[in-house]
Amino acid sequence: MACAVPVRCFERAGGASCFAVYIVSLPIFAIIIRRLRQNGNTPISDRIYLDHAATSPLRPEARAAMEEGFAIWANPSSPHAEGRKAKQALEDARERVKKALGWDGEVIFTSGASEALWIALNRAKVDRRIVSAVEHDAVFRAAPDAEVVPVGANGTSDLSRISGFDRSVVAIQHVNSEVGLIQPVADLVPEIHATGGLLLCDCSQSAAKHALPDADMAVISAHKFGGPIGVAALLVKNYNLLDPIGGHERGYRQGTENLPGAMGMAAALDAWTRQPFDLVEEAFDRVHDEVFTSGGRIVDCGGNVSSFIHAFAHPIMKAQALLIRLDAMGFAVSAGSACSSGTLKKSRVLDAFGVDDDTASRTIRVSIGWNTTPEELERFAEAWRKLT
Repeated sequence: MACAVPVRCFERAGGASCFAVYIVSLPIFAIIIRRLRQNGNTPISDRIYLDHAATSPLRPEARAAMEEGFAIWANPSSPHAEGRKAKQALEDARERVKKALGWDGEVIFTSGASEALWIALNRAKVDRRIVSAVEHDAVFRAAPDAEVVPVGANGTSDLSRISGFDRSVVAIQHVNSEVGLIQPVADLVPEIHATGGLLLCDCSQSAAKHALPDADMAVISAHKFGGPIGVAALLVKNYNLLDPIGGHERGYRQGTENLPGAMGMAAALDAWTRQPFDLVEEAFDRVHDEVFTSGGRIVDCGGNVSSFIHAFAHPIMKAQALLIRLDAMGFAVSAGSACSSGTLKKSRVLDAFGVDDDTASRTIRVSIGWNTTPEELERFAEAWRKLT
């Protein structure tokens, strides 16, 4: 059973009677937006980007590595000297990725997390596919006929609903992309392995920021941690877990490798291992305090949440209106996953977590990354205060 009250709340003095709700026609709404943009828009150079869960800006280290990679233009699979040079650079990037993540298995470069998930879910040597109800949409597109595991108390995947995992692959997202909830993967592994199952972890939101879980397969995405868009990797403990598909990457992935992308991803991971985040995390805690004291809510379902992604529910303002106001004030945030936030429907993930319709309609996602500063978070806290 999903948690009935998936939030912590501090009520604002005076209650709901302090606020008024305005219903306007679309033409009037358009005028409001134009005036907000005219009077409150902030130049791009002065804006504060807090949507790193959607994508992170390219790190300078990654950009430099990619420029080096563009100069090595040959196909890594070609047998001539130029090809061998490209192959050497690709293998060097592969080893750097493994070292930065502390991964002692294999690395298959892909064009994105969606492709990596597809390979894991469709080429694993299994008979069943099982996914948690709060996975990213890419998981459901890769395995539309998979068995779905609901989440129970504290938002954790309730594996008790499944009778054995023999010859199955179980997809459990490490850090949820909409609320930042960390799944207790270490507690789930013994249950899955006991009956011969394989654990697949989508680590798109956790790679570099959190230690990799002890999974049989894991997926990372470069653009979530300051690498380039268009490159990701499937980490697999042993190639024998997969049926080869033919082509490149030792036959497990079709299409020529993106060498500049792989080099950029490796450089971004290297940079993360040398960067402290203590001051930024402390500043994010102060944002929490501001949300609490202003009558807002932290949507976390009572579980352990990543320091990099948080979902905040405004006391009265709908998420779409809040996004417009914050955008005009110079802040880039979102109302959930960028792959689904363009819709006005309630988030499937929030619904699976048991978040009520009213709270879901007022919830935005704030996520930080490699170039977020404590000062930027202080300014966001001040903006939130003004809007409540």
